[in-house]
Amino acid sequence: MYIAEDLKLSQNQTTLTRSIECAGVGLHSGRSVSLRLCPAPAGSGVIFKRIDLEGTPEVLACWNNVVDTRMCTTLGNREGVTVATVEHLMAALSGAHVDNLVVELDGPEVPVMDGSAQPFIFLIECAGIKELNAPREVIEILKPVRVELDGKVAELLPSNGFSVGFEIDFADAAVARQKISIPLVNGSFKKEIARARTFGFVHEVEALRAAGLGLGGSLENAVIVDGDKILNEGGLRFSDEFVRHKVLDAVGDLYLSGAPIRGHYRGVKAGHHLTNEVLKALFADTSAWRRVVLTETDLEMSENHDPLAVEAARPIAVAN
Repeated sequence: MYIAEDLKLSQNQTTLTRSIECAGVGLHSGRSVSLRLCPAPAGSGVIFKRIDLEGTPEVLACWNNVVDTRMCTTLGNREGVTVATVEHLMAALSGAHVDNLVVELDGPEVPVMDGSAQPFIFLIECAGIKELNAPREVIEILKPVRVELDGKVAELLPSNGFSVGFEIDFADAAVARQKISIPLVNGSFKKEIARARTFGFVHEVEALRAAGLGLGGSLENAVIVDGDKILNEGGLRFSDEFVRHKVLDAVGDLYLSGAPIRGHYRGVKAGHHLTNEVLKALFADTSAWRRVVLTETDLEMSENHDPLAVEAARPIAVAN
């Protein structure tokens, strides 16, 4: 059975209909890399395979396999094999509701493409999505969970469906303060979030490259900010593209939970590290969540929930 084009959530698990591939450059490594998305059976989850290494070692896309969160999310296995910059692909898989997939890579990093999740959505739609004969489970947030560090906040709150709220505040006038709250249902990820690109600042370029990061970054795959100016010739795709990209990153990092989340995520100046920390806090408290099989009633509720209503919840602080 094939999923409708609006990418609605279904009751059963999904995978791709066929394999599909692309090639690009790693945002931080600067290396050319090829990627192949392959169908996988129910219950597999998302598995990254490093086909450039002997034995084609695997790395499961899971929150407790995160080994680095500097400027991107990097996964690693017990043997020390890593895959970097997984968040944009994971966001696309979440937005398209793909549960099971093998991701073959011939390098250490997922290609950045244009800096957004849209190229991966395009690949997924070209390959096609099919339902599997296995029920889909979701992770239901039962009570507020919050982490806070240096004035930055990430929290998960109970809700009927999945939604994300985010606030950012940068000194550069071109970004400044932006805020958004969006329910991620009925294809809204593809329409409102997927095209938002990663961004960087001119004054940070030298320091990043000295740290071995951003080596593949360019105006072709990132929005570059210089004070009150956007250096990209075409400008922005959304007036608030910066905060929308932060939502994109959060969606991808949250999908490392291993299943769709039924709850509201709220981030204030948060990033990859804090989102991973809130997942650690969540799974450390067995009274804060449960896995439940998705029902038709759940689907109806998720399509009609109000993400703004849950922002008024009073979360319980959890130590970082």
